[in-house]
Amino acid sequence: MELKEAFAGTLESGDIFIQIAPNNNAGVEIDLDSTVKYQFGNQIKKVITETLNGFGIDNAIVKATDKGALDCTIRARVTAAAVRATGKDVWKD
Repeated sequence: MELKEAFAGTLESGDIFIQIAPNNNAGVEIDLDSTVKYQFGNQIKKVITETLNGFGIDNAIVKATDKGALDCTIRARVTAAAVRATGKDVWKD
């Protein structure tokens, strides 16, 4: 799937800023910056990966700057960034 660079989210408390870029290597690489990385880092990465896989995105570089976002917020921000990166609109029929 063709990707372009895209982002979604803010750096406000309770949110997450997601940046997606094409990856020349196989797989999804996630660079996570979070104050709760040691407690919830694996869960955050799991939600990001699962959301991208749902879009069929297998190769991407993701920079995530987390400010205490819940899973639903992470999914929403990754979805918004993925829509912008692929041009695939999940909200249209």
